[in-house]
Amino acid sequence: MEKITTVLGEYPHGQALLDGDVELDGYRIEPVEVKPVIGAYRRMIRDLEFDVCELAPVSYLMARQEGIPLTAVPVFLNRRFHHGDVQCAADSGIRVPRDLEGRRVGVRAYSVSTGVWVRGVLREEYGVDIDKITWVVDDDDHIEGRVPANVERVTDGRSLGELLRAGEIDAALTGNAGTGRAGSPRAGWTAAADPEPTGDNNPYPLFPEAGTLAVDHYLRTGIYPLHSLVSVRTELVERDPGLPTKLYAAFAESKRRHLAAQPEWATVPRLARQGRAIGADPVPYGVAANEPSLNAMARFAKDQGLLDAGFPTDAASLFAAGDYPDA
Repeated sequence: MEKITTVLGEYPHGQALLDGDVELDGYRIEPVEVKPVIGAYRRMIRDLEFDVCELAPVSYLMARQEGIPLTAVPVFLNRRFHHGDVQCAADSGIRVPRDLEGRRVGVRAYSVSTGVWVRGVLREEYGVDIDKITWVVDDDDHIEGRVPANVERVTDGRSLGELLRAGEIDAALTGNAGTGRAGSPRAGWTAAADPEPTGDNNPYPLFPEAGTLAVDHYLRTGIYPLHSLVSVRTELVERDPGLPTKLYAAFAESKRRHLAAQPEWATVPRLARQGRAIGADPVPYGVAANEPSLNAMARFAKDQGLLDAGFPTDAASLFAAGDYPDA
């Protein structure tokens, strides 16, 4: 039985597959732990280090464009809304989205998924000219060479959180995409992040009613931001064209078993809240169920210079051939 090294984040809906409770016909899953899992993305893209690996969707598209021999199955293990991810410096005076024009906004790297989704929403929903914003980054992109002219690299070793508190950037993204960490993805990087600001220099949210706005946007557009997909080394698919269908079925079964035990997503409160807010499955798999989100992701990535205008983004181009019923 062939061994398949597999890297996933800590998702209860994928655990039955990693544990071997769900079998993959003809293969044995060998889990590889990488924390944070974002640290595995670069290793997969640059070195093809694993057989199967969770990837950021935009990074996957960029890898495909560069001819890196990866393909994917439409398993999207993680989803997030992003209206709440922009925080403004205490003295920035930013009140509405278009106030970001002409300002300096921090993001870990230009192509991180949260940055792509935030910029897309700012431009399409609020008319913000994102090219008039200077995007300040403190880490490398997984795939280099696609950074536009309005991106500036921090060179003195300070974190985005430090710069935000000092008022040297006007706004920044939160969490792993910005001020919630320091440095490149590595073990313990959350612990190395800057402490929460205290006193009068607390940042404030660009959108105080972020949750309501995010759900409204979803209900109007069907866009539910993707944050991971499952990539496979193309060599394995060429050897076994049935592998993508087997993988998809195994992931779907792993999710089904988790839901049988935890039907309300009790172990993942964020997904539980998102599912209640949209009145639907918080992590739908498959192409048809995710078509609006896939189309938006490709549109935003092209608009932001990360993909060429002519890069094919239809499902047949994005995913390995296989049988992918919505799950």
